[in-house]
Amino acid sequence: NWWSMKLVKYQDEDAKIITSWIKDEISLYKWSADRIQKFPIEAKDLNECYKPLIESANFIPLSFIDNDSIIGHLIIRYPENNNKEIVRFGFVIIASQLRGQGIGKQMLNLAIKYAKNNLNAKKITLGVFSNNLSAKYCYESVGFKETGIIDKYPIKLGEWDCIEMELEL
Repeated sequence: NWWSMKLVKYQDEDAKIITSWIKDEISLYKWSADRIQKFPIEAKDLNECYKPLIESANFIPLSFIDNDSIIGHLIIRYPENNNKEIVRFGFVIIASQLRGQGIGKQMLNLAIKYAKNNLNAKKITLGVFSNNLSAKYCYESVGFKETGIIDKYPIKLGEWDCIEMELEL
């Protein structure tokens, strides 16, 4: 029922469900890079990470719900202080039991529409680790293209390649 899915403002209580989808340390780093270096991650860790960012007003966390259940999550932020035309997606995650069913694509399409219609964005950027091919394919399926920029990203588990992607609106 993709028509019943919607993006809503993230609430602190969403964190308990979202963090329950992080089953291992590799998943934590694929999802959050080095932003949250604590495994197992708990709801309070996510809320502590988000609180100052939300207060900055350059950070918009959203939950994706279907039939009043949270089934996905992502954040939108402004990567450049004085440029509101470019937004960046991050912390993109789908409930573990629902992956591989096209739900990520639906969530991204709703988030793209939100960025375009509510934030007047002209471009969306994101980074995806090269060891997260299912996520990369999902981003490509909604129109994201590689920029050719690959950053080396040092994290606790080693150095990972982060592929930069963008979508012109």
